[in-house]
Amino acid sequence: MSAKARINPKILRWMRERGGLDVGDAARAASISPDQLIHWEAGESQPTFIQAQKLAQALHAPFGYLFLAEPPAENLPLPDLRTVGSAPMPRPSINLLDTIRLSLQRQTWYLDYLHDQDAEPLPFVARFATDAPVRAVVADMRAVLGVDVAQGQPTKDTYLRHLIDAAEAAGILVMRSGIVGNNTHRSLDVAEFRGFAVSHPLAPLVFINSADAPAARLFTLIHELAHIWVGSSGISNASPGNAQREEVFCNAVAGEFLAPHDVFTALWATNITSLPERVAELALRFHVSRLVIMRRALDLGLVDHAAYWQHYQAELAAFRDKPGGGGNFYRNASVKISKRFARAVLTEALSGRLLLRDAGHLLGVQPGKLRLLAGELEQ
Repeated sequence: MSAKARINPKILRWMRERGGLDVGDAARAASISPDQLIHWEAGESQPTFIQAQKLAQALHAPFGYLFLAEPPAENLPLPDLRTVGSAPMPRPSINLLDTIRLSLQRQTWYLDYLHDQDAEPLPFVARFATDAPVRAVVADMRAVLGVDVAQGQPTKDTYLRHLIDAAEAAGILVMRSGIVGNNTHRSLDVAEFRGFAVSHPLAPLVFINSADAPAARLFTLIHELAHIWVGSSGISNASPGNAQREEVFCNAVAGEFLAPHDVFTALWATNITSLPERVAELALRFHVSRLVIMRRALDLGLVDHAAYWQHYQAELAAFRDKPGGGGNFYRNASVKISKRFARAVLTEALSGRLLLRDAGHLLGVQPGKLRLLAGELEQ
């Protein structure tokens, strides 16, 4: 007879609620019956050690949590810069916590790699304070990223890829995903966060929640990059009404970067077409999405919040309704985890300085498939 695990039933219930699961969902994830889980949570019976291990795995929690006397304090490892009106943010989800932890784990490895390479600090990190002139910050960002003030790129999608490539070439790790790791059952919630930044003089990192509408990601990218330029780490929702000092400043930088004030206001004033036509024309002019134009117009007081949020919700709904395509797993993997980071890990692994098992764990791929990932990065 298998030994029973003397778990704390109160902790088991906390772990389930922490993961946002009801009894039925949690039981299915752990391959047990709902009645079994109900009895364990009530303390009327106990699982075996094997069952307890499966439970912890299904609830995305360390096995040892089940034996604690009280729930552990799980604080966000980054400053929380999000606001929802005047209300405090709810407890962070396990999906957000795990995404941040995974990103920080990868950044830590990359820092060790850079130390071995005798890398020098990046001069643009924390070059400005949040009381600096917005246009001065934007000018410096453009100089570092090599982006012309007027031309942009032929399309908004090309523009986003160009900016990400430029940021990575400058030394910034750009990660983007809409799920936790490779788990397609653990989607990231746009309502909870749009992105985060981790400022560091050697290995700054930005993360973009790609569960968001594609049209919104460009603004999020520049917003998070602005955090690096002012040396500010934190989790963002990039809300137009956010009153946090860093968020207000980074929103202003993103707006000026994507649609410079003087050019934008002049074009807006001379354009006498309807609002949809005006927005479409300016989107073409600045090589950005219509949503970015609406956001810039909102920040400049040219449209109201209702008009902006109606446009944003329509963009998000259209993205969610669009049929999903898996695409090439290894090409997607290199995008999710930062090409710069992936190249560093693969260099160490294929040279024999890093175990293939450890490289696979860092990159989220099977060790035997590392060369496939390397091939995608070379294209």
